[in-house]
Formats: sequence, structure tokens, C-alpha cells
Amino acid sequence: MSETDNPDEAGYDFLRNVDAEKRGPVIAQMHGPEAIEAAGYFDHYFDPHSHPGQLAPDGDWQVWMVMGGRGFGKTRAGAEYVRSIAEADMFARIALVGTTLGEARSVMVEGESGLIAISPPNARPTFEPSLHRLRWPNGAQAFLYSAAEPESLRGPQHSHAWCDEIGKWPGAHDRATRCWDNLLLGLRLGKDQRIVATTTPRNTALVRRLFDNETTVVTGGATSANAANLPKSFIGAMEREFGQSLLGRQELGGELIDEVEGALWSRALIERCREASGGVDHARIVVAVDPPASATGDACGIVVAALGQDGLARVLADCSVENASPERWARAVAECAAVWGADRVIAEANQGGAMVASVLRAADITLPLKLVHASRGKVARAEPVAALYEAGRVRHCGLFAALEDQMCGLMAGGGYEGPGRSPDRADALVWALTELMLGRQARPRISSF
Repeated sequence: MSETDNPDEAGYDFLRNVDAEKRGPVIAQMHGPEAIEAAGYFDHYFDPHSHPGQLAPDGDWQVWMVMGGRGFGKTRAGAEYVRSIAEADMFARIALVGTTLGEARSVMVEGESGLIAISPPNARPTFEPSLHRLRWPNGAQAFLYSAAEPESLRGPQHSHAWCDEIGKWPGAHDRATRCWDNLLLGLRLGKDQRIVATTTPRNTALVRRLFDNETTVVTGGATSANAANLPKSFIGAMEREFGQSLLGRQELGGELIDEVEGALWSRALIERCREASGGVDHARIVVAVDPPASATGDACGIVVAALGQDGLARVLADCSVENASPERWARAVAECAAVWGADRVIAEANQGGAMVASVLRAADITLPLKLVHASRGKVARAEPVAALYEAGRVRHCGLFAALEDQMCGLMAGGGYEGPGRSPDRADALVWALTELMLGRQARPRISSF
């Protein structure tokens, strides 16, 4: 048989060694079914498209943690590892553990980089949703689990596992750790039990436990490592939004950021309080302002927060402006209040007093302004607000890099060890949540029918 008679053997091996820019024209020179089959095979052949952080490490390991920035290709790495196990071992029994069952299905199984999409048609697994099971043509199986239900992993046995976004696994009642421990106790089939864990860095107890374990092999890196497979507009937008903030280093740089010991807020706490925006009616919306002392000094902190009908406060936006003149930051406040439909603008008046009010009124005479005066320091005012987070009464509807960096720099008992000279954004947040949650009429009136 000649090299061109069987593209499954020689033709595909040849394509693997062709530069990516020349591969398309080479395939185009093939004819009929051969061209279609060769192109289809190559689309599902991972090595030429991968980067080092996505490939399983050599050696004897039990846990491989792929920890990278957003868009690094963590999901594809996990799916390709599971695929390699399933196609090589007909007796493989693999646990697929997601934050929820819905995410396990939508990301790990049916997602763009999920197990079904990455598999060639002749080796594609069949998904049985009612049984939470995948079956490969050779007999290998995978089963879906939710990290929110750790007891579901008590009893089942597996040979391998893929745990996705372990940094998002629920920490309440120690569910993330219990889920992991139950998974380990059931990992007793086969001769070479292994787990791949994929995650964006989060300084949670489980992520830190695995990261510090000498038996864990960690690969990963920045979002930019996968730039060839990402839109340039996405990378540009993320860099503009997060820049060199600590949150940017975590979400884009793939770094596991250490907590500042003694800070009022930790990143793990803020992550527990994060949720998708929308779906809740707001009883009140306020814009809080921490005015700068000068146009060339600190930023003007401008934070939008709302009190929901469910009694929870939600941080909706950080609209702070840097190096702004009084006229510019006042316009920013007025525009922010108009866009969000705020029923109150809270402005600290310790510096400037009447000047703050007059500048804001000049920007919008109808602004529903309330001036507040600080009788205690920033940290002392922040402590009861931090307690609201600990009690689960505040949510962040989005990622607020610069604001959260400042929050994690406010120290219990006094002091500030965050970026910049002053926690202006965090101070605005404190004023907003104090107004919504710690005032006399903080809670919304809920009608009963």
C-alpha cells in the first residue's frame, strides 16, 4: 500500500509535520473523501494545537493540576486527558466532577472544548443524560457528579477523575474538601489511579492544599500562552480591564495570589460572594463617592450597590475615575447615578464639605445627594462591612479588579497594605454598604400576600 492509499496512517503523520500555515493548502491538494477524512482527523488531533501547559506530565503522579488564566485551555487539557484514558482502556471508569451537574454537562461534556466536541466521529462517546453517564464505543465509561453534593461520591468507585474549576467548588460546610476526600476514597479501580484538576487560580483551602502537596504536579500559565486560539479583541479587552492588578495576575496571569495575613477581606471570601448579575429585583440602588483631595492625587472612588428584595446587598459596578478634576469626577458621579437609576448618592464630605456638594450639584442639580461625615478611620468603618461578607449578606455581580485589590489590603486593627496610597474605591464601597445594610431602614419592606 502506498503512502497516499491510507491517509489514516501516512497522510495524517505527514500533516502533523507540516507548518500550520501550509497545512490547509496541502489538504486542499488531496481529492474527494481523502481530503475530507484527513481534514476531519487533524481537527481532532490535539498535539499540534496544544502548548506545553496542556499536556500531561511525565513521571509518577496522582494529581495533575492545570492552573491557568482565563482562556488558557484548561478545559481542553482536561477533556483530552480523559479522552486519552477512555480510548486506551476499555475498563476505565472516570469521574467527571463539576461545580454543579449543570456545569459538568454544559462545559465538560457538551461544551466547545468538552468530551463530545473534541472526539472524532468514530470514537465519540454517547451521552446518557438521565444516567449522568458517558459511554465510549470500546466500553469505557465516565460519570458526572456535582461538587455541591459530596455524598454522591460516597460509594462509587473509579479508576480516574477529572475535576473542573476546583477553585469554584462550594466552600460552605466544607463541601469542596469533603467532595475531594470522598473522590479519593473511591479511586480504587485499575492499576494507575490518577486525577486531573483544572482551575483558574483561587486561594481556597482545596486549591492551596493541592498546590502545596508534593505529590501534585502543577502546570499552567497565562492567558497569553493560548493566544493563537483566542480572539485578539478578547485579550486586548481583558488587559485593559484588569491590567497589572492582583486580580489580573490571578485571572489572566494564572498566578496563585497569597493572601495578606490579617486583612479584613480575603480573595477566597470575595469569591464565595460572587454571583452572576440579574434575576433579583432591587429595593434600593445607591452610588457612593469618596472624593479625592486633589486632581493629581488619589482616585475618586465611585461604587454602585443595590439592596435586593431578598435582603442581600449587591455590588453592581466600580465607576471610579483616576486623576480627575472636580468637574470631571462630578460628571462621572452624575452619569453613573443616571445610568443606574440611583435613589441616593452618598458622598463623603470630610474633605471639602460644601465644596463637594456644590461641585456635584453643578454636575446635576437634581442629584439625590446625601453627605456623610467620617468620625472613624477607614478601617474602623470597614470592619462591620467586612462582617456582612462573612455572614453571606453581600454579593459581587462581576469582577472588580482594582476595588477587590484594595479591599484585600485593608488590615484588621488599622493600616493599609494594598495598591496605591489610599483605598478610595474600598472606602466608597464601605459607604454604599453602610447606607444599604447598616442604616436604620436597611432592610427592604417585603409585602406578604
